[in-house]
Amino acid sequence: MARILITSAIPYINGIKHLGNLVGSQLPADLYARFQRDIGNEVMFLCATDEHGTPAELAAAKAEQPVADFCAEMHAVQAKIAKGFGLSFDHFGRSSSAQNHALTQHFAGKLADAGLIREVEDRQIYSNADQRFLPDRYVEGTCPNCGFEKARGDQCEECTKQLDPTDLINPRSAISGSTDLEVRATKHLFLCQSQMKDELDAWINSKSDWPVLTTSIAKKWLHDGGGLQDRGITRDLDWGIPVKKGDGDWPGMEGKVFYVWFDAPIEYIAAAGEWAEANGKAEADWQRWWRTDKGADDVKYVQFMGKDNVPFHTLSFPSTILGTNSHNEKAGIPERWKLVDHLKSFNYLNYDGGQFSTSQGRGIFMDQALEILPADYWRWWLLSHAPESSDAEFTWENFQQSVNKDLADVLGNFVSRITKFCRSKFGEEVPSAGEYGPDEEALIAELTTRIRAYEAHMEAMEVRKSAQELRAIWVAGNEYLQATAPWSTFKTDPDKAAAQVRLGLNLIPLYAVLSAPFIPGAADKMLAAMGVEDRSWPKDVTAALSKMPAGHGFTVPDVLFAKITDEQREDWQARFAGTRD
Repeated sequence: MARILITSAIPYINGIKHLGNLVGSQLPADLYARFQRDIGNEVMFLCATDEHGTPAELAAAKAEQPVADFCAEMHAVQAKIAKGFGLSFDHFGRSSSAQNHALTQHFAGKLADAGLIREVEDRQIYSNADQRFLPDRYVEGTCPNCGFEKARGDQCEECTKQLDPTDLINPRSAISGSTDLEVRATKHLFLCQSQMKDELDAWINSKSDWPVLTTSIAKKWLHDGGGLQDRGITRDLDWGIPVKKGDGDWPGMEGKVFYVWFDAPIEYIAAAGEWAEANGKAEADWQRWWRTDKGADDVKYVQFMGKDNVPFHTLSFPSTILGTNSHNEKAGIPERWKLVDHLKSFNYLNYDGGQFSTSQGRGIFMDQALEILPADYWRWWLLSHAPESSDAEFTWENFQQSVNKDLADVLGNFVSRITKFCRSKFGEEVPSAGEYGPDEEALIAELTTRIRAYEAHMEAMEVRKSAQELRAIWVAGNEYLQATAPWSTFKTDPDKAAAQVRLGLNLIPLYAVLSAPFIPGAADKMLAAMGVEDRSWPKDVTAALSKMPAGHGFTVPDVLFAKITDEQREDWQARFAGTRD
């Protein structure tokens, strides 16, 4: 049994996420986690809310709440929505947790001891209109690299180039829009990423199985222009993790907090500590996932995220881990932390001719999606159209077509046809007559080949290919029914029809198990209707197709997937054409 550690990019606390956020990290991570559990591996799947930084302060102020109260409330909202989508986190934590405070301060102290943090007399943008220093992402302007007019002060979303606010052309406050900005002196701590460049380069070069999207973005940041730059890890804010050097104070850094991009990835580790505390586990129980000196040397660690998060996860967070491990090794300290083994990144999902946008309220948001349709409809469409090799686009026409053809016509129709036919001719139990012949043997052979291909795609985290293969497995059952036509066979050879029906019924629990990572709600309904509790993965297809022996009772399930009508599509298209309030 392998041990698989999985993290998805942690969603920011300042609002409910849209479907583009969902398919870019949490949903494919859940697909992989469910598959790994189903095939018998031990999985730790962690996520959290990212709660620090100016956006949290501003959102709390807008809601007229203390920021801590706002974050607690929004964490509960996001956790409820995640549950609604069937996201099977082992723990959904909070970056404001005591565990993350302690770990962030711990890593900062280690990096300081290693000579990888330096104090800088920094010049930072101050907004006279807002009467505050502006964090990088709250300065907007024109990108000097590509000319994008809404680049942020930390990174251009258009060309992904790392920026400083002072690089922007015609900068303005993203809070008030004011251009009355000035540069003021303030002291901050910088992580010396530039010292880690060669080590990072060698580490990234060793990842030959990573998506090209991941490595190309990392290489761009490493080598373009002046190469990898040192990065500020502190901010002049009230809300955040206080700057400390391990357990001790950090002279000159009083009143400052760690930059959200420094503490947020550390929350992946802290979430495991939160999990242990919440479940009455010992410290060793979470350390065996994260410390290679405590048993994590056999763990495979996989991260899922959108392409905009790749630079910080291939460079900044690894700098923290590599620097800490290097220091500990030189100091003779056994403490070693786990580095990511595979980073699965995704392009953007666009919305109906434009872009999804949390800040602009454009598109369909996770809570709205669940209000109009069950989670499985969205899970199937998003995963089967995952933006892996390029950006993808959500359109209502395509969504309707995919749901109606794949879920209703292929899977739902198969289940309905075979169960209703059996009920009409043999009753609500598996018929016993007849033997399997060449048609059944051919189907079993095809399914065996396809299931092994499906497994290979899932192991490789090829999301679209996995969906295509799963759909082909469903189609094989429909084609079998069409070719054998038990409703016609019954007229001349009822025993042969009984065998055909027996195999058809047994395809339902097989399909349920195989489909569960994609559409867990429908899978549960299929298994419940068939009266099957055995959810074991079909290593032997012939054996898997005997979970419902002769005489086994079942019920005809309700419609698994209702078709989306043209009227519904038009209504939703109009409803979500504007922006969210």
